[in-house]
Amino acid sequence: MATTAAPPAAAASSEGASQRKRVVFVVGGPGSGKGTQCDLISRDFAVPFFSAGELIRGLIASGAPEGRRLQEVTVGLLQAAMAGTPSDTVLIDGFPRNAENRTVWQSQVGYDCEMVLLFECPEEVMMQRLRGRDQGRPDDNEETIRKRVQNFKSQMAPVLEHYRALGKVTTVRTDRPIADVYAELSGLWRQRFAAAGAPAGAGAGSA
Repeated sequence: MATTAAPPAAAASSEGASQRKRVVFVVGGPGSGKGTQCDLISRDFAVPFFSAGELIRGLIASGAPEGRRLQEVTVGLLQAAMAGTPSDTVLIDGFPRNAENRTVWQSQVGYDCEMVLLFECPEEVMMQRLRGRDQGRPDDNEETIRKRVQNFKSQMAPVLEHYRALGKVTTVRTDRPIADVYAELSGLWRQRFAAAGAPAGAGAGSA
């Protein structure tokens, strides 16, 4: 489960908020397996992960007035969440969602991500997974799901083009069993972030 944080009104001090993190953006269409795989990385490598969507939903539920300016406060929510963890490496699930998110992050946070993890999954596989899950979300009907998938593709295209030009995109195919996906992902993580994370098997306390 993604780590949660207080609304930005209770954000950390400027010193904590400005601490540079090794940030991994995790992107993929709805049903591509982002949350499941982030949970496993968090558990085995003691790396916290934050879901932009969960942070925003938590803000709305809190009744904070910032809930009416979601686009403006998303990056602030993520900054507050990152400032609250001692880990120097974090996963951010579902961000950026579009080019505007990326440019706001860059200007507000002052540094870019270390890597973009793209979970690539065929549309029909994502549709099948979302039809089969029972989370009670009002947007889990077929028509809306297809729109979400198409919106993801169109809005992420310029973001992925930008990061591919920088050599920052790592693609993992997720239309496979969870264990197979994680075997590849954990191997990639050890190669890239072994010095920053705990050894495999160390509990993160957040999964």
